[in-house]
Amino acid sequence: MDWDDLRHFSAFATHGSLSRAAQGLGVEHATVSRRIAALEAHLGVRLVDRRGRRLMLTPDGERIAAMAEGMGRDVAAIERTAAGARSELGGTITVSAPPAFAAARLVAPLAALRQRHPGLEIRLVGESRSAALDKREADIAIRLSRPEQGEFTITRLGTMAFRLYASPAYLAGTPDAKWTFIGYDGPMASAPQQVKLREIAAGRPVAFTASTTEIQLAAVRAGAGIAMLPEFVAEDDASLVCVNAKDPAFRREIWLAVHSDMKAAPGIRLAIKALKTGLTR
Repeated sequence: MDWDDLRHFSAFATHGSLSRAAQGLGVEHATVSRRIAALEAHLGVRLVDRRGRRLMLTPDGERIAAMAEGMGRDVAAIERTAAGARSELGGTITVSAPPAFAAARLVAPLAALRQRHPGLEIRLVGESRSAALDKREADIAIRLSRPEQGEFTITRLGTMAFRLYASPAYLAGTPDAKWTFIGYDGPMASAPQQVKLREIAAGRPVAFTASTTEIQLAAVRAGAGIAMLPEFVAEDDASLVCVNAKDPAFRREIWLAVHSDMKAAPGIRLAIKALKTGLTR
């Protein structure tokens, strides 16, 4: 049996769709489908059924997925232990962080690290979800909520400030009572800054939703309403006005997490130092 076939099947079982599994693995969704078909052919068992437009695990698929998950954890543990024990400086370091924060605050320190140490390769993944460090989806994760479970070494890096922003034209043409708001959709709709936004809205509608901070920023510029944006995204944008500049900013803590098996690896230690230094400037 080809371990890669099982790995692709396990990713599908974890993520629940070919596209999300492919994204997590960094491959095309057709590759995931082909690998699952190869595993089914080898085992002589149907693992996945198509129900309408959805792919679902069969009962046999669910049982094998549970076993594959355990095998995946064991393989990841071996890889982490080996990576943490290496003394040479080199290899790929994967950092997972919220997309807008990654672009605005992490690129510069990681690029400088790469220039100082050409043997390192940096992979910066912008994603709203929490990468699974125990499965080596990332080596270092920057998160806005403190990990509560797992064998992680965790460092508080500071706070991220959020404020309300709008376009000057929107504020000039819209009385307070008629304000509408711009928020997240999907899983991010329950993020603390969005809960605060709805509290401030006080019954006024969140009439425009978007999946990313970048789209929200574009919506604010276009006059679609008022959004709760990170200061680092909006404070230097001359096309925006801070609506609540006199009020205390809403803040979320920024956490850096690394699996404890990996923290001693030379490249990981250098990357953590570079990120800490870069984010405190």
